[in-house]
Amino acid sequence: MKRASAIMPQTNRSLLDIDRDHLIHPVTSFRGHEARGATILQSGKGMWLTDIDGNTVLDAFAGLWCVNVGYGHDSIVDVAAEQMRRLPYATGYFSFGNEPAILLAEQLVRLSPEGLEHVFFTLGGSDAVDSAIRYIVHYWNALGKPTKKQCIALERGYHGSSTTGSGLTALANFHRNFDVPLKWQHHIPSPYAYRGDAADDAALIAQSVGHLRAKVTELGADNVAAFFCEPIQGSGGVIVPPKGWLKAMRDACTDLGILFVADEVITGFGRTGPMFACLEEDVSPDLMTLAKGLTAGYTPMGAVLLSDTVYQGIADGASPDLAIGHGLTYSGHPVSAAVGLEVLRLYQEGGILANGQSVGTAFAAGLAGLADHPLVGDTRGRGLLGAIELVVDKGTKDRFDPSLKLPDRLFAKGYANGVIFRAFADNIIGLAPALCCSDEEMEMIFARIRTTLDQLLDEPDIRCAVA
Repeated sequence: MKRASAIMPQTNRSLLDIDRDHLIHPVTSFRGHEARGATILQSGKGMWLTDIDGNTVLDAFAGLWCVNVGYGHDSIVDVAAEQMRRLPYATGYFSFGNEPAILLAEQLVRLSPEGLEHVFFTLGGSDAVDSAIRYIVHYWNALGKPTKKQCIALERGYHGSSTTGSGLTALANFHRNFDVPLKWQHHIPSPYAYRGDAADDAALIAQSVGHLRAKVTELGADNVAAFFCEPIQGSGGVIVPPKGWLKAMRDACTDLGILFVADEVITGFGRTGPMFACLEEDVSPDLMTLAKGLTAGYTPMGAVLLSDTVYQGIADGASPDLAIGHGLTYSGHPVSAAVGLEVLRLYQEGGILANGQSVGTAFAAGLAGLADHPLVGDTRGRGLLGAIELVVDKGTKDRFDPSLKLPDRLFAKGYANGVIFRAFADNIIGLAPALCCSDEEMEMIFARIRTTLDQLLDEPDIRCAVA
């Protein structure tokens, strides 16, 4: 029989053992993690993290694309503590409400693209996508168009790892042994300029629109419910479409009579420059999913915003005495909502958004400055979201052989050099520094990445592969 024990301070070694024995980590090889062990983080301030062994490193990935305001804001801690003392939980069921959630919904409607008038709060991005799917299905059924069930997304796209969202996601790890994609989930080519054959931006945009129209024709317009896309693809390797792409895809969806869903879980809240990436192209989606920067990772929260058209279609399609059967225990959680309100204040009144836009110049310069490195085939980015793609040969764009285990080696060397970045499986370095980053810290990030690349190039097997 298991016995409860008091929580006692642990040594570094015992924490590692407990982690191996009991804690399942996200998107991780179970056996691989058992062998490697955890890197246990202890504290953070601004752009910096300190691990349990006292190593201090620059976090150039904002946790997981989310700590947009940086670590250690006392004002966020204060509002969370005050809300916990006053009202730590309030259900949204039975027509109950709470002040922070109501005010946060109002703020999001005010800041989001025109036409998005209604907010449903979730715990994060994955269930925001799930909620969007449920509302989309309900909407078309309510309108008397029950055949409109097929959904289209992009190759290399990421829309969460839930049972339904993982099928819209188009990354192998999220499909393997999970029996997805589902029959109603389809994908069209990503607007991946570096790996494509389009002559210019206009041709790439035309290709994407053509792929969408062809897929809708194949499935039948009366059968297609929605098109999902990230304004910039994050976990697929930071694929940055040309300006005008998002607007063209929005217009194509309107013309085709299908809903356009903008997944701004990563791109929202200043990550690409404006508050939302859709605003840069004056795009108003039918639904928009949010998370990450909404609370800057300080507490769990996501949201799906609905256009008034979608909301009214759902509302009018049900008898007033029947509930719309979708809900979450923690929807509109007052503590997370209070944190969200303070984070929005920091973006605007605290100057975080403006700082992110200003330091974006140094970020772009840092990316461009690495383009001459022998290992770098492509650099790309927008705002404070970017990638460095490594190749064996700049001319052929050939990738490194997976047997070299480049991502693991990249991450380890980067950490040893005092910088955290995302090392994607296909040898792409992902970057998403917090919006509070200074120009000096940005220079440090790229200097440490260059050192990491130099050290990698000095490895005999890498040098041989490049030669």
